[in-house]
Amino acid sequence: MTGTTLERFLADEAATARLGEDLAMALRAGDAIALKGDLGAGKSTLARALIRALADDAGLEVPSPTFTLVQSYDTRIPVSHFDLYRLSSPDELDELGLDDALAQGAALVEWPERAGDRLPKGAVWIELSEQGDGRLARISAQGAAFDRIARSLAMRDFLAAAGWGEASRRHFVGDASARSYEIVAIAGHAPRVLMNSPRLVLGPPVRDGKPYAVIAHTAQSVIAFVAIDQALLAAGVSVPLIHAQDLDQGLLLLEHLGSEGFLSSDGQPIAGRYAAAAELLAMMHGKPWSEHMEAAPGVFHDVPPFDREAMLIEADLLVDWYVPMITGKAASDELRAGYHKQWNALLDRLAGSEYTLMLRDFHSPNIIWRGERTGLDRLGIVDVQDALIGPAAYDVASLAMDARVTVSPEIEQRTVAAYVAARRAAGAFDEAGFAEAYAIMAAQRNSKILGIFVRLEKRDGKPYYLKHLPRIRDYLRRALAHPALAGLKDFYMAHGLLEELAP
Repeated sequence: MTGTTLERFLADEAATARLGEDLAMALRAGDAIALKGDLGAGKSTLARALIRALADDAGLEVPSPTFTLVQSYDTRIPVSHFDLYRLSSPDELDELGLDDALAQGAALVEWPERAGDRLPKGAVWIELSEQGDGRLARISAQGAAFDRIARSLAMRDFLAAAGWGEASRRHFVGDASARSYEIVAIAGHAPRVLMNSPRLVLGPPVRDGKPYAVIAHTAQSVIAFVAIDQALLAAGVSVPLIHAQDLDQGLLLLEHLGSEGFLSSDGQPIAGRYAAAAELLAMMHGKPWSEHMEAAPGVFHDVPPFDREAMLIEADLLVDWYVPMITGKAASDELRAGYHKQWNALLDRLAGSEYTLMLRDFHSPNIIWRGERTGLDRLGIVDVQDALIGPAAYDVASLAMDARVTVSPEIEQRTVAAYVAARRAAGAFDEAGFAEAYAIMAAQRNSKILGIFVRLEKRDGKPYYLKHLPRIRDYLRRALAHPALAGLKDFYMAHGLLEELAP
């Protein structure tokens, strides 16, 4: 992490508002933004734009808190706007609730010099001053806050280089990784997606001197996304067009494929859409794929294999995280040895399975429904960077046992049947071999997910993932019903891995 001062020239009020948006995209809970400058320097304009961007409401009324001293907003990150001009003593900040505001969200503080030493040491200081016909913003910060702001400003510069410097920015979605996405818009143009994909920070070695991400073949840079996206596009799969790219910084300006998903208004899976996605997989699995894909002239991505080492390190997340949660203690060496014995025997059975390009996270959050189109073009795919060469059955299991949605056994069966029918129609297809590989891959994936969801709660402070555990255990039971998995099923049952947890 770093810390220093950034400067930004603001030619007019619109530029000041854009800086507010840039800051909003970088803001996190616990951040304090100290806005310093004379009367009329633009502090309120900056604060208003920041709050409106957090609220995703360009018309939100944001009155100056000159008389109320503080105004709070329930936005994507709760934010409180303080004006300390009338503060008579820094001690009054206790009554205004600054500490509580920072514990729950972020704080914008105008006239911060009146707070004495009461602002947190990690506060971001922004000083606005006149310069020529415009203003100069000097941003001083340190550590993670500085890094986030510098990244956000670099994203604005990337947009400017692509001719979209005046675009509005709004948070779209983040995922379980460091990637994030924004919707950027300019009047008269279709909105686009700004993808922020910094290079993956590898963790400590976990096995044979290698980090987890290396063993599991997690994509380490945006080059993987670009190469696979272009290969899929050339094969007739609807993935985002890339309007601009900076491979070094990990920034992409993408076509916005839409926001409609696979669920009805009451949150239920729509069977026909899952079946259509299965048919798309069948089309993809009938094509040959190069493992050496071009991202840019002279820049290539070699698609890794979903090999035994990767499958086992993923399955081990269950014993690393899930077992300690349900037993209250770390998994024993004996349990690990038995677990590996069962999994190695199953992975041996995959030797004759069909291998192809597998997208790895082919499930409803990553598939857009475009009902106004026809055929397979109705399906837009938006998450492809972690694709591997692996068993064709894996993506079918990922879709039909959707980790974030409760897919009934009936819809699961219809989804798989749609895939099988499409493969049969295209030519010879080993249905029995596919069924066995499907069960093995479903068991591997759901074992992994049990561990991931516990890790997200224990390590990353995201407890809301635990609500998905009953669904994942149910999926795991379905997969273990296949006769080929009888030994693994007995092992899981003997160690209580399929039992529902006490509330």
